[in-house]
Amino acid sequence: MPDVRQYLSLDDCIRAVEEAFRAHGEGRLHAPGVLSAHAEGGAFHIKTALVGGYFGAKANANFPSNPQDRGLPAIQGVMLLFDVSDGRPLMIADSIELTALRTAAATAVAAKYLAPNDATTATIVGCGRQGRMQLEALRRVIPLQRVFAFDTDHQRAREMDATPVTTLESRDTDIWVTCTHSRTPFLRREHVRDGAFVAAVGADNPSKSEITPELMAAARIVTDVTDQCAEIGDLHHAIAAGVVTRDDVVAELGQVVAGRTVRKSDADIVIFDSTGTGFQDTAAAALIYERARR
Repeated sequence: MPDVRQYLSLDDCIRAVEEAFRAHGEGRLHAPGVLSAHAEGGAFHIKTALVGGYFGAKANANFPSNPQDRGLPAIQGVMLLFDVSDGRPLMIADSIELTALRTAAATAVAAKYLAPNDATTATIVGCGRQGRMQLEALRRVIPLQRVFAFDTDHQRAREMDATPVTTLESRDTDIWVTCTHSRTPFLRREHVRDGAFVAAVGADNPSKSEITPELMAAARIVTDVTDQCAEIGDLHHAIAAGVVTRDDVVAELGQVVAGRTVRKSDADIVIFDSTGTGFQDTAAAALIYERARR
């Protein structure tokens, strides 16, 4: 992990991920692929993409109880990078830090384009390592003046560089970030004020859910990749509940970066359903490889 962070700063990752989303929105990338399998207590997925002259494949295991039960990271895996021109394997890297960086980078990109123009307040729900990285990334693109932190483990909330809170009720927040392992949706319409932006980060397999279907139905929905979100994201659960359809998705984030408008009015709630894509991983891995090689 130290090697990954040595060659990939958060600022550089945000720029690389933004350009990858732009390329995707402009139709310059092949559709990213995903394959998943479930096991008792966890899940595995492989995400792939072609970006520039590289093919990337990331294999991750996600076992939420690992930190408490086994002293292991919840997410473990490897990133493989290949040369597109001749198929040569170029790099194998630990995926933990790369995943944390590129996930937070996607939230930063989404907030840059979708958060209210005058946003100054955020609430982070889920104060583990990813929550801390999400806040760090948000601060790169939004001039935050106040941040609230909520976690069912109150100690973790107190360890954030933020004001710890013990409830989600009655909070005048411009930006919400949910990055938990929850299997039950908890962020409701009454929590979120008109005009707010929500980055829904935690639901990366069909059993996870953070955003109630009613809140999804009340919002303008932006996905990272709609096909993927319809299978494993909070969009999946809203569709299953019968309150939205795939046609209710306003745009993919790449289309927004490429110029599509999402908000019809300042009162619109916008939700970014972030399930994580292979082109984020490959763009970040390519930058690591190129810098390490130099």
